[in-house]
Amino acid sequence: MARWPYFEVHAFAFPDRDFTGNPAGVCLMEDFPEDRVLAGIAASNNLSETAFLVPRGEDVWHLRWFTPAIEVDLCGHATLASASVLFATGRVKGGKAAFDTRSGRLEVSRDAAAGFAMDLPAIGYKPAKPSPALSAALGLETEPQAVFRVDKIHGAEYQMWVMADEADVKLAEPDHGQLRKLDTNIILTAPGREVDFVSRFFAPASGVDEDPVTGSAHCTLTPYWAERLDRPRLSARQIGSRPGALEVEDKGGRVTLYGHAPLFLTGEISLAG
Repeated sequence: MARWPYFEVHAFAFPDRDFTGNPAGVCLMEDFPEDRVLAGIAASNNLSETAFLVPRGEDVWHLRWFTPAIEVDLCGHATLASASVLFATGRVKGGKAAFDTRSGRLEVSRDAAAGFAMDLPAIGYKPAKPSPALSAALGLETEPQAVFRVDKIHGAEYQMWVMADEADVKLAEPDHGQLRKLDTNIILTAPGREVDFVSRFFAPASGVDEDPVTGSAHCTLTPYWAERLDRPRLSARQIGSRPGALEVEDKGGRVTLYGHAPLFLTGEISLAG
């Protein structure tokens, strides 16, 4: 019988509000089992991401991420969650937890004000034309100010739609089935009323209808808003039905995301095989 320590962490949660942030599963292993086992655990957890970690040396872990449908190339919130577990359980001996991933080396350190600071690669974007089919699928009441094609992350088509007002993002009612048919993931963003910018992220092409607080989306949002607002460090919120908060910093080809990641539960995964 296989047994692995398991944790659920709410990444990018508001520090003073329960049931916020993005739930991520974190499973600690000595070696990776077959991919079908990892996929099965992620599907059974039914969270937007489950992270699997195997130690590779002092303060270094091999990290893989699975949605309930696919393995992905980059996931910010589950990386933050992984670091939170490793620090909380005393597995980090120095000041940083380092992760070797499909997106290269990622690092997370403690931050006195924000909880954690996480280094990720910036993800580029290019101007694109709005698609009437996507506009209808997003359920928008107004037209976007701009549309960008985002460099592919998980194999699916990615776009970023920039709206004029926070309400345009909040009131969107997407047809997730239609977005799946269009095989497109959408970052929807606008200037914030209380923070620098807000967003929502719809990823049905990757097996997640709406992700609560998305680190990888902020790898594109950060350089866009930093250039637009002419400031490298900004405040952000993801404002879907389960909101979350973070700060972001553009570092020219890299981004740093700052946020809290409280532990929600601990347990053990047990499989017969």
